[in-house]
Amino acid sequence: MSAPLGLAEAARAIAAKQLSPVELLADCKARCDALQPTINAILLPLWDKAAVAAKAAEAEIAASGPRSPLHGVPVGLKDIIDLAGEVTTCHSKILLENRRAEDAAAVAKLRAAGAIFPAKLATHEFAIGGPAFDLPFPPARNPWNTAHHPGGSSSGSGAAVASGMLPVALGTDTGGSVRHPASHCGIVGLKPTYGLVSRRGVFPLAFTLDHVGPMTRSVEDCALLLSAIAGHDAGDPGSADHPAEDFSRLLGAGLRGLRVGFVRHFFEEDQPAEAEMGAAIHAAARVFASEGAVVRDVVLPSLGEFAGVNRTILLSEAGAIHEPWLRERPGDYARITRRRLLPSAFVSGPDYVQAQRRRRELIAAVESAFAEVDVLLTASSMETACRIDDPEAVERTYPRQARTPFNVTGHPAVSLPAGLSSAGLPMAIQLVGRYFGDAALLGAAAGWERAVPWQKVAS
Repeated sequence: MSAPLGLAEAARAIAAKQLSPVELLADCKARCDALQPTINAILLPLWDKAAVAAKAAEAEIAASGPRSPLHGVPVGLKDIIDLAGEVTTCHSKILLENRRAEDAAAVAKLRAAGAIFPAKLATHEFAIGGPAFDLPFPPARNPWNTAHHPGGSSSGSGAAVASGMLPVALGTDTGGSVRHPASHCGIVGLKPTYGLVSRRGVFPLAFTLDHVGPMTRSVEDCALLLSAIAGHDAGDPGSADHPAEDFSRLLGAGLRGLRVGFVRHFFEEDQPAEAEMGAAIHAAARVFASEGAVVRDVVLPSLGEFAGVNRTILLSEAGAIHEPWLRERPGDYARITRRRLLPSAFVSGPDYVQAQRRRRELIAAVESAFAEVDVLLTASSMETACRIDDPEAVERTYPRQARTPFNVTGHPAVSLPAGLSSAGLPMAIQLVGRYFGDAALLGAAAGWERAVPWQKVAS
């Protein structure tokens, strides 16, 4: 097998007629055939349909050129995202027959851009469980070390992209579920500004916290994928009326003069990071400064405050969705999913109202910080990936992060690779931007990528 190509590399090769979509798909399938038995990233393979689409893309490109950088490029979909004609199982027994008639809004945009969909990818059950061994599908594993957790809930998306099985994938992020696997698998994972990407056709976890985001091996790929899926959608009441834009336009901006707010108390005091992870984040702050950025400490409300608000809102909104099944089919959930959902019964209406009130105060606190800085720098995960067969360690890993605050506030946030630990597992940093400053955030991320290049494919 040749070295796997990312989205931008593949797009350039296809446009130059150095690569055909059929050849690209065949290379992806060869990697998937070799790696799927140990990584379990794919839940529903769709190679035959993808092959038909690749041949059609090849013919169209030969006749009139590519429609977009996505034309003829395979994109993986987390299996809570609808693909017309296919089941969306949410990795659950409950929805094994849940065949969908229409594409999710983001998928429809990708299809119009010429993307190909060779697989639906593993997820934590209903995007809230964990690695479960009591479901019809095995959990995805970390391609850097298959004994370890890939992060979640977009576990298959992270594993498929990091291993080179697929160039890019979509995930979803309600409490960090794009950025968690990105941090553990050593890839780029973006939670866009709330409302920038439609959630229509995505099974909800918590409607006022849910985001759809790109998972890629490079910042350029992330910008290209976001450009394809962003845009207003009247079918999503949370969709922002924000004009389409080219999110790659600021990738060359550089770091000189960038004002970086260093939120060190998140990983030094609120949830102390492992020594290697903490050292990597401090090293990142020094890199930004050495590249000409102005780095200053910023203090936000504690992680505990953000986490409490997120938990109350998430449980209340998820409970409203799952209450009938929890009553009628509790045994069809994985144990870990059931354990996470059952506390929703104890969240009262006043609890939810108070959490939404406190949420507005937390948003104001973060907005105040952005009056003085352009981006925030902090941790993504507080530790590297734990073993997947250690349930206590798995349970501990979910709260040990700094991602939840930006689901609460809706600011764009990206997890970026920051080298490998002494055990050979990925480490990460997180950058956070202003509302609808996703392009500027990706510009800062690209500056980090140039300053500290990372290994693009797990080994």
